[in-house]
Formats: sequence, structure tokens, C-alpha cells
Amino acid sequence: MKSGLPKINSLQQKAADPVTSAWVEASAGTGKTKVLVDRVLRLLLHGNQPSNILCLTYTRSAAAEMQERLNERLLSWSTMSKQALQNDLESLTARAVDSHQLEADETLYERVANSEFQPKFHTIHSFCETLLRRFPQEAGVDTNFTIL
Repeated sequence: MKSGLPKINSLQQKAADPVTSAWVEASAGTGKTKVLVDRVLRLLLHGNQPSNILCLTYTRSAAAEMQERLNERLLSWSTMSKQALQNDLESLTARAVDSHQLEADETLYERVANSEFQPKFHTIHSFCETLLRRFPQEAGVDTNFTIL
């Protein structure tokens, strides 16, 4: 059973790589949320603005879970030892982290927390509703529409 773990971890790292276009489809409990949170972390590590990150999922609980995991991971980075942080970052990115990068990543929680706009985690339905409310004429719907 353990022989499959390195392959799974490698596939998760590839799917979490922000320069890769990835479609993640898997059964419950297989690590989809972990991969999505890792991808958001890697986007932030690459210098993307928190306000430019949008994650869509099917349920509100999944969106809340992703937000919570992201915040917990960022907070843990701000309080863990440098060696533990280096190990976590190298595991996340699958590459060596230098001391300059380590210091920048250590303060990522503070930068995200102090950002005016945070990464957004929404359901597909709420995202679509937001678009319809912003552009009702373009969508061909009444401006006072209601969701059934």
C-alpha cells in the first residue's frame, strides 16, 4: 500500500503547480481539497495578489473548508521554526528553498491577512448568481430576478 504514496504525492504536487492547467477529479477523501489549497498557496508564493484568486466548488461547506485550511496553513507558517517551514515549503513545491525565499514566505500570512481583498472561495452557483446580478442585461435576465 505504501508504494503508491510517492506517486500520489507526485501527482498532487503536479496538480498544485500554478503553471500547470489541471483538472482534479477524485472520490471523497482522496485529497482534492488539499490539492486546491496547495495550489492557492503556490499561487501566493509566486507573488499573485490574493484578490486575484478565485476558487469555485460545489458546496458552501467545501468553500469554507478551503478558506479555513488556507488560513490555518498560512498562520502555521508564521509561527513554525525555520527548519519546519523550509521542510513544509520544499514538500509543497518539490524544490529547494533558499533563505531569502524562506523569510518572504514566513511573512505571507501577514501580507494576505493585511490585504484589502482575500482569495475568494465560492460555490459555482453563488459565482454565477454574482455574474447575473452584475450583468443582467448582457445575460438577458430581469434586474430583480430571484433564485428559485
